[in-house]
Amino acid sequence: MRSFFETYFNKGPKVVEPDSDGPKKSGKGKKVLKHGKRISVILLAAVAVVVLAFNSTYTINEQEQAVVTTFGVAKSVKESGLHFKVPFVQQVKKVDTTIQGFSVGFDSEGQAVTEEAVMITSDFNFVDIDFYVEYRVSDPVKAVFASEKPVEVLRNLAQSCIRSVVSNYDVDSVLTTGKNEIQSRIKELLLEQLEQKDIGLQLVNITIQDSEPPTLEVLEAFKDVETAKQGKETSINNANKYRNEKLPKAEADVDQILQEAESTKTKRINEAYADVSMFSAQYEEYVKNPLVTKQRMFYETMEAVLPNLKVIIDGTDSTSTMLMDQLSGGATVNQAAAAGSAAGSGTGSSGTDAGASGSDAGTAN
Repeated sequence: MRSFFETYFNKGPKVVEPDSDGPKKSGKGKKVLKHGKRISVILLAAVAVVVLAFNSTYTINEQEQAVVTTFGVAKSVKESGLHFKVPFVQQVKKVDTTIQGFSVGFDSEGQAVTEEAVMITSDFNFVDIDFYVEYRVSDPVKAVFASEKPVEVLRNLAQSCIRSVVSNYDVDSVLTTGKNEIQSRIKELLLEQLEQKDIGLQLVNITIQDSEPPTLEVLEAFKDVETAKQGKETSINNANKYRNEKLPKAEADVDQILQEAESTKTKRINEAYADVSMFSAQYEEYVKNPLVTKQRMFYETMEAVLPNLKVIIDGTDSTSTMLMDQLSGGATVNQAAAAGSAAGSGTGSSGTDAGASGSDAGTAN
């Protein structure tokens, strides 16, 4: 039995003897195959090294930050330059930290987006308002993982805040005078909403680009209203300018008139005091010597009156008027003065006699 198994199992396959050139060809094929395998291994190793080299480094630019995730744990990298990571273990996502923006009410080509631009005011009028929102990434980790689309969240919040604020103002304020106040209130409200959502974005600014009525007819009417308001402001400014020009001059004239009045008042009072003093002095002299004082006063009066006096001579059928300088020489003036003096003397004598008579009568009594 044993011999049977040995005979059966030891019996190998029939070996066919190759030709004389067969072993040589077979050896060359094995060498080529070994050489090809070696080159393939080297190429695969080089590719693996290159892949590992590219996957183990990353670069951050000046206006970027990176979010590195290691086994689900995220960490921000702020330093710019070349950084290393563990290939296939750490994942890197770069975030742009520059100020970016988007429009509300119009697209990138400047075409109006009606569903965003048309809004209703507190007095139930429709207006087209275009806004531009500027933002930047404040927290890269939250910007990547807090929301799938943080910019869309910010856009929706901005539209909500814009409509909420605009609805509290009338159409005139929205189109003309209330734009700055509206912008400020929208910004405050949007900052509060972003703080509550905490999506890693920071609002930089929001501005009104344009606001106008939705129809051409209403637009023309509002333009007329705006023109009228500007004309009103111009008229008020011109009136204020005229007032500012005339008022100081009028005040100066009033001051001058008051000063002249005070000067005239003081002059008249001083003249009155002088007249009183002169009259008192003359009266004292008159009491001492009435006749001499009366003659002196008469002479002084004639000297002041006669040079400008008109003399009327009436001795014939006709009456002629002559000026004193037309009379012959100064003798006529002297004669007239002498005549007046004589008349005054006579009057004075009569007054003296009358006074003496009165005095005697008083003595007699």
